[in-house]
Amino acid sequence: MGILYQPKFTFFVSFAILILHNSDGVRVVASQQRALFVFGDSLVDVGNNNFLNSIAKSNYFPYGIDFNMQPTGRFSNGKTFVDIIGEMLGLPYPSPFADPNTRGVKLLGGVNYASAAAGILDESGQHYGERYALNQQVLNFETTLDQLRTMMGNDNLTSFLAKSVAVLVFGSNDYINNYLMPAIYSSSFNYNPVQFGNLLLNRYAPQLLTLYNLGLRRMFVAGIGPLGCIPNQRAAGQAAPGRCVDYVNNILGTFNEGLKSLVDQLNKRPGAVVAYGNTYGAVGDILNSPATYGRNQGQITCLPLAYPCTNRNQYVFWDAFHPTQAVNTILARRAIYGPPSDVYPFNIQQMTRVN
Repeated sequence: MGILYQPKFTFFVSFAILILHNSDGVRVVASQQRALFVFGDSLVDVGNNNFLNSIAKSNYFPYGIDFNMQPTGRFSNGKTFVDIIGEMLGLPYPSPFADPNTRGVKLLGGVNYASAAAGILDESGQHYGERYALNQQVLNFETTLDQLRTMMGNDNLTSFLAKSVAVLVFGSNDYINNYLMPAIYSSSFNYNPVQFGNLLLNRYAPQLLTLYNLGLRRMFVAGIGPLGCIPNQRAAGQAAPGRCVDYVNNILGTFNEGLKSLVDQLNKRPGAVVAYGNTYGAVGDILNSPATYGRNQGQITCLPLAYPCTNRNQYVFWDAFHPTQAVNTILARRAIYGPPSDVYPFNIQQMTRVN
């Protein structure tokens, strides 16, 4: 049977909104404690690519089959990792930035900037068409801040951002849709794996610092999972049947280890509460012990052709790249409540309790 986690308790947040009428028009002041801001790729995209000229879209059935039978642009059969984190925090699903309706009071629940095929590097995933890469997502966040500042003023905005939670999920596309595609991208000819990992870190670090300087203080920064185990890489025939592609997994170490060190550096800044999510270890546990987690030989995709499997809770992968809702639930639980081996140096529950 698949494991569906039922949280022991939820963080409930009030959303009291005060409307003030004055000579300047209508101003909105929020007493809400926090919101959720999401940056990343298709693992956490909730529909931004629906509004972009991209072939990386999932706004069609059977995507969303377990999300009220409605495809939304989520690359899953149901909820994403951040959807479940938001539920556990008692927060609404942040609306996609690209949706024209994401404005006004809606911004007070947070915004999702994630874009399928997006990478840390601007060029990663470019063969899919338009996408919001890391740099553009940070610029989009600044656009949101301009709107929020008009609504609530500088002081309220500073307090609002300091209490809010940001989730960042980047790096996978820089490998599977860049470094591991030598026929399209030259990065593997220009950099060895260690150099490429350091290149990503050197591009990621300034933008994380920018988000801190813009006011975000509580950030969960996810590492890259074992990409050599996703069906897309296994189908390339570079590993024996039933095995992951070791080379692909091994080249991720520089980035993941460096990202954890980068979190330590960020936490030295005043007020910073930044955590590193050990995605590689968490997914590896599920793959190595499928029976423990109620999985059906974790490497098998639930969507081999056009028809999804009926026992979706028993699968690790929904399609060639993305986990099922059941696995997203396990990963979210570990991010919220996990020990330092899962999320370092503290989990999201502890992060939200810091004053």
